[in-house]
Order: sequence, then structure tokens, then C-alpha cells
Amino acid sequence: MGLRQRLGRRRGGGGFAPQEITVKLTIPFVGEISGVWEPVDLERQAAWELYVELATRISVVELGEDEGLLREALSSLYTVFATTREILRRYGPAVAPRVAPGKVTFGALAVNVLNLSIRPLLSKWHPLLTAHEAGRGSHVDPVAHERRWGRAAELRAEIESVRKVLLSLAEALNEVAGAGDLITVRVPHQADSPAGTGTASGPS
Repeated sequence: MGLRQRLGRRRGGGGFAPQEITVKLTIPFVGEISGVWEPVDLERQAAWELYVELATRISVVELGEDEGLLREALSSLYTVFATTREILRRYGPAVAPRVAPGKVTFGALAVNVLNLSIRPLLSKWHPLLTAHEAGRGSHVDPVAHERRWGRAAELRAEIESVRKVLLSLAEALNEVAGAGDLITVRVPHQADSPAGTGTASGPS
């Protein structure tokens, strides 16, 4: 993962967005995609849209050994694939301009992540999981059936690898958009009221 050479400037809305970042995405079995990204305004808009898509999908949430459904994770990744293509079509060539060697664009990063990370996972595992699901009897719980699958742990490991790639992409998108973190940040819980007061403590 990685970025962080920045030359900042103020956006119209008051947020801080860089004029330039250095991006590095490590894709398992493929290698490293890296370069300097000097985003234009339409790339910033596209970056925000894709960042929101990633931030609101289970595709960037770590699946514990006994958590979630593999089918839901694959469906989430398929939706990211479809939405990314839609964003690229809508914004057009402006988000994939010709650049010098050593530089990257929104289009180049998005397409490489789709084709080198998400597509191989879906192409390999969708039919395998579908075949396993077809063997479930009508009386068998789908969660239990999925977790009895002999290749479930293997698929979880590959989903985790893709999740890390998407988190690295999301970090770059967030940086370019000049937005606050929506993926790892947690809103603080309001403190419980002291016993017997009958009121909740409010902000100071």
C-alpha cells in the first residue's frame, strides 16, 4: 500500500486535497502497481464516488473465521466491479488521461484493480461456490452448509488478499478526494449518565 508525497491545496469546500500523491498497490501473484498521481478535478470526483462505494461495502470488512457468508462477500465484490465500470463510463476519458511513464490515473488504478485482483477471484470462485451451494438440501441451513465446505478457508484467505488491495486503493482515493476517513474511523460513544442522575452526559 502506500502514498504520501503531497503538495496540498485548498478545495472549494474547505477540505484539504493534494495536488500530487505517490501510490503503491501490491497485488498478490501479480506484483506492485505504483506511480505518481496528479489528479484533475474530475478524477477527484470519481475518486470520491468509488471511495464511498468501497466504504459502504462488506468487501473492505475483514471476515473472521466464523463471521459472514462467503457468498455475500463475493456478491459485494461483484457490485464493486459493476459500479467501478459505471463510474469509468460516466466520467469518460477525462479520468484516464495519457500520462508520462511513472505516473498513474484514476482509470489506470481502477481498471488494474478490477482486472488483476477482483476479476480473477470472481472468475475462479463464483462457479466453485455455486457448485457447492447446489448440493445443499432444502432442510440444511445455508450458513452451516457453506462452513462445511472443504475450500471455505482457502476462499476466505483469497478474499482477505483482495480486501487488502481494496483498502490500499481506498486510501489513495480518500487522499485524492480530500475527505475524512469513512472506513476505519469510529464515532465515540456518548458516556453513560452517572447512576441516579437520570440524564445522559452531553458534550461540553
